[in-house]
Amino acid sequence: MRILWLKSDLLHPIDKGGKIRSYQMLRLLKRSCHITYLAMEDGTAGGDAKAQATEYCHEALTVPHAMPEKFTAGFYGDLAKNLLSPLPYAVQKYRSSVYRRAVSEQLAGGGHDLLVCDFLFPAVNLPPRLPCPSVLFQHNVEALIWQRHVEAQTNPVARRYVELQRRRMDAFERAACRRFDCVVAVSAEDRALMERLYGPPRVDDVPTGVDTDYFRPTGAPLRPHRLVFTGSMDWLPNDDAVRHFTQEILPLVRREIPDVSLAVVGRKPFPRLVDLSRRDPHVIVTGRVDDVRPYIEEAAVYVVPIRIGGGTRLKVFEAMAMEKPVVSTSVGVEGLPVAHGEDVLVADDPREFARAVIRLLRDDGLARRLGQRAAAKVRREFGWERAAGRFAEICARTVTDARTAAPRSEPVSVPPVRSAA
Repeated sequence: MRILWLKSDLLHPIDKGGKIRSYQMLRLLKRSCHITYLAMEDGTAGGDAKAQATEYCHEALTVPHAMPEKFTAGFYGDLAKNLLSPLPYAVQKYRSSVYRRAVSEQLAGGGHDLLVCDFLFPAVNLPPRLPCPSVLFQHNVEALIWQRHVEAQTNPVARRYVELQRRRMDAFERAACRRFDCVVAVSAEDRALMERLYGPPRVDDVPTGVDTDYFRPTGAPLRPHRLVFTGSMDWLPNDDAVRHFTQEILPLVRREIPDVSLAVVGRKPFPRLVDLSRRDPHVIVTGRVDDVRPYIEEAAVYVVPIRIGGGTRLKVFEAMAMEKPVVSTSVGVEGLPVAHGEDVLVADDPREFARAVIRLLRDDGLARRLGQRAAAKVRREFGWERAAGRFAEICARTVTDARTAAPRSEPVSVPPVRSAA
């Protein structure tokens, strides 16, 4: 099978949950399929990113696409221009006539058996009709994330803006899901939600996985009162989670354990978080690191105070594989087959969350038992081979089913791209 895989960026460095998941799916597919990978390139990934693409595809094609950095004049200018667009900004920033032309040229050759759109965003550049079967790989229900942004927003002006983005995302996501032959969700909960909200022709789900050989404790010593959070800090749900934790939860823990510290490990933290770390020596902000495992292993408790995320949380399985006791909100472990009190501790109220953290910091035996049970579960049930094998089966069935089904040609309901982004 020959697959055209569309993605907004190259995968290296593989430092985000979505990149990890895509990499693992592609790595297995490459064994039996020919993968042509088409991505945008803004020059920030480094020269090695394209060379390293041979790990997950047979040929990597890129087109130039520049976007302004967040919080720059260009970024705010794009936000202002977006007020006149029917598209959400998170989608519009990926509109590119150059990328759209590259997709059309690849499809016109007729050499691909399947098109995979990895994440929702490249779909804005698809031609109205697709000549081959197609799969949308949905790592999140994007409109759900925006709905949770609305619910968490306290500023009335910002709330109106976020609600506008939510409505636009809902409309675009619905149209996109309906035009693919199959939508792949990353949890049974996301699959059911997309079926109910969008009514796509078919929705399947693949389980979350973890590299259980890579994420394994080495026996390094603990920092007794160290907490850790890992994740891409330029993703708004992660930034919101850390702000919520440092403002509402960490002060409660400090009343009982004054020397408690928090390490926030992840790429591109927003300036306000960096400023907080300068004012408070007990909040350590690392930025991007080559290896998160030492930071996870030295921590006594792994915290997941997510309020507005979606999809599945690879970070939770990584922490569990490292035998860390995890305290999470219910949103933070949504879609994961974990049980409160057995695999993790779950608390949504800030006071309850703080009490759970304090309990684990004070009870080494409980923390050790929770971490060991969690690690045994992910090693037994959630290696990447199982998840990637399921994805490969879905791709093969989509192609087979399309050969016997009536052709579908519903276009994506988005404005045409008039100029290169």
